[in-house]
Amino acid sequence: MFGRLGAPEIILILVVIVLLFGAKKLPDMARSLGKSARILKSEAKAMKSEGQDNASAPADPPASQTPRTIKAAPGDVTGARPVTEPGDRTTQH
Repeated sequence: MFGRLGAPEIILILVVIVLLFGAKKLPDMARSLGKSARILKSEAKAMKSEGQDNASAPADPPASQTPRTIKAAPGDVTGARPVTEPGDRTTQH
């Protein structure tokens, strides 16, 4: 029943989406989807590079590190936020 989607069915689904969401909101939705994809890509890249850095780094990182900042999108300074990373809490009371 659902396995056979041809061109007429896909066109009908797209027309229903345009009618439901409106033509004005679709570009905004696509833009926000693109931003989300860029954020996901940059986070995955950062995690991969941190994994490679941790393999060659010493076990105890230096105590005075500058906080990392994650940017929402290239050139978007309003979405930047500092990241608090968990520290070693075994010596703190």
